[in-house]
Amino acid sequence: MQPLKIYNTLSREKEIFKALHAPLVGLYVCGPTVYNYAHLGNVRTFTSFDILYRYLTHIGYKVRYVRNITDVGHLVGDGDEGEDKIGKMAKLEKLEPMEIVHRYTNDFHQVLSTFNLLPPSIEPTATGHIVEQIETSKNLLEKGLAYESNGSIYFDIEAYNKQGGDYGKLSGRVLDDLLTETRDLDGVGEKRSPLDFALWKKASPEHIMRWPSPWGDGFPGWHLECTCMSHKYLGDTFDIHGGGMDLKFPHHECEIAQAKGAYGRAPVQYWMHTNMLTVNGQKMSKSLGNSFLPNELISGNHPLLEQAYSPMTVRFFMLQSQYRSTLDFSNDALKAAQKGYKRIANGMRNIKRMQYPAGIVSQPDEKQTAEIQAAIQGCYDGMNDDLNTAVTIAHLFTLLKKINQLYTGSLAFDQLSEETFQALKSTYITILEDVLGIRVELPENWESLTEGFLSLYKGFKEARKYDKVDEIRATFKSMGLLIKDMKDSIDWGFEE
Repeated sequence: MQPLKIYNTLSREKEIFKALHAPLVGLYVCGPTVYNYAHLGNVRTFTSFDILYRYLTHIGYKVRYVRNITDVGHLVGDGDEGEDKIGKMAKLEKLEPMEIVHRYTNDFHQVLSTFNLLPPSIEPTATGHIVEQIETSKNLLEKGLAYESNGSIYFDIEAYNKQGGDYGKLSGRVLDDLLTETRDLDGVGEKRSPLDFALWKKASPEHIMRWPSPWGDGFPGWHLECTCMSHKYLGDTFDIHGGGMDLKFPHHECEIAQAKGAYGRAPVQYWMHTNMLTVNGQKMSKSLGNSFLPNELISGNHPLLEQAYSPMTVRFFMLQSQYRSTLDFSNDALKAAQKGYKRIANGMRNIKRMQYPAGIVSQPDEKQTAEIQAAIQGCYDGMNDDLNTAVTIAHLFTLLKKINQLYTGSLAFDQLSEETFQALKSTYITILEDVLGIRVELPENWESLTEGFLSLYKGFKEARKYDKVDEIRATFKSMGLLIKDMKDSIDWGFEE
């Protein structure tokens, strides 16, 4: 099996993944700023890293997955001036800031649970690490990499680069170009350079969220929070840092500078970034009216949606595109994903109930065996090629074809060895459930309910009460299901 390769944003190449302290892996992903409801961009990003977390665990690593909650310091406009996003929402809704944080953190957790994302190992908050942020600011001041200005502390980009730093390397930005781009700004205020960024900001009188510091009451800079939390739980240098591509600059660029300055080492081996969402080819945004929340997608309650789409349909849809590719939402694409998901789910139901018949003498068909083995290998090759879930899903459909042939009898069990059958069954279930996080969506007690309906169906059919037969069929169809009249039995499945 080929080794796992990850596209490293820092080197702009796919690199073989080598853990610093195998089998341990340190993974940090920038979490949400909890001032509003979780959006689909959040879901796409965190689903991508959920897959990484699952797959690393599946291939034998012990992963410490840290995903933070930003509950202070992220200002409107993502810069160093303006209101705190959470503080602004608190004023609008006349609530305490921590009420806002609690409400939208709960929403975030609920949304991710709906889409079957695993919780991280640690979920630290920025407000829970104020002490560490003050200490790191002191550290950078002592090293001449930061300066105080009117009660605020700023990171000094020029001093950092003079000490061997390489600000701009991650994002590919050239320092001179960045300076040219910012020359038109109305001065630099308290900063020595417009590129310098806040480690600690002095709180204005109207600023709600504030803490005492050696420089007066203030609050931490957005970039510093992630540096301090990742360092506390994962050390000076850890394996993987992830986030959306919109965080590459300036957020992640600033994280690297702070960490190198404070701890003397590059903080991360592999930087990973997910791509953006579009709707019918346009960038998703509120201003264009083409942005919808996850619950709107599930309910279908949005002008751009022709119907509702289940959580697993949406998850399956997202996984049909590699995480570094743009993901375009459209009704046609979602409907195609719905069909694909139902086919996959039917295969899951069927293979879980299949057992290799006892006592048969197998005469393995070499062609069938080779096709199954190649598809199993293909599932792992896809995942090992920078988590290319689209390739893995294509090979799962090859395995699904074999499952369906076994189910209908067009492929006899004795054409496969028991070992090949078990490999087919194990791979299909494990890759779908454990790695891709796809589950069969059914109400509680569904199996006993359907068995009762199918028993009635069989009785009506034998009694030639075809009006009742049609009635039960219509009931199943209304739920997106169909009844299958098999040669020796009656079964049900998802309508594909």
